[in-house]
Amino acid sequence: MIGKLFRTGFTAMFHLVFSLSVAAAPATFETPIEHARLLGALQLKGEVFHVQGLALDGPHIWITSVDHASHKAWLHEFDRATGQFLRRLELTDGARYHPGGLSLSGRSLWVPVAELRPDSSAVLIEIDADTLQERRRIAVHDHIGCVAASGQTLVAGNWDSRMLYIFDLAHGAPVRVVPNPSATHYQDMKFADGKLVAGGNTSWLTGTVDWIDVSAMKVTRSLKAGAIGPVRPFGRGGPFTGEGMAIEGRELYVLPEDGPSRVFHFRLDA
Repeated sequence: MIGKLFRTGFTAMFHLVFSLSVAAAPATFETPIEHARLLGALQLKGEVFHVQGLALDGPHIWITSVDHASHKAWLHEFDRATGQFLRRLELTDGARYHPGGLSLSGRSLWVPVAELRPDSSAVLIEIDADTLQERRRIAVHDHIGCVAASGQTLVAGNWDSRMLYIFDLAHGAPVRVVPNPSATHYQDMKFADGKLVAGGNTSWLTGTVDWIDVSAMKVTRSLKAGAIGPVRPFGRGGPFTGEGMAIEGRELYVLPEDGPSRVFHFRLDA
């Protein structure tokens, strides 16, 4: 989401400074997520571009990223145990080449792909997690930057997640659009234990992970996050929660870096 603030005039500078910052990036970081303990980081052994989203199951890691240079959207799959690259799928849809935060529900991956400007257009694409074949797509007349899926319910955030779109696919109910109950610019969100868990940035160097009661649209818990390193385009970092995020019980995973990327594993306090 932070990368959306930069325009093509900065592309040359971005690539120059980015290449230098990768070499200088520290091996460890001391700024944690509030009430969470860093357990380790898995180096991904394969190419990703500007990271947008993260999803996990037992053996797999899925990542969305946007290649700004070629205007292409990508879904990448990695081995969760080793970090080895497995497959990737191009998701570019004409002028829509910006994939967002993604979500896994059952064996369906839901990925938004949008134009790179607010108040534009997007498609929500359902992809078979085993075959990477497209199952269906839903057109949305707005930029959609992230989506959480649980069965036949989707919650999607627009540009900076100022508004949240709620879809009931089972009953074909009209889409509800509600204000984000937080000031955080959510980039990735998931359903976990009946709550919507969303992560994003609040500034260039700070972010939060929030638990939201969807029925009341209220934040019930919020954890602050610091920065992993120099913010783009001068480095690989920004807030730990500024890009990809996934959660499994008390296990929180974040993917704050562009490629070469690492998946950071935190354990939340009870």
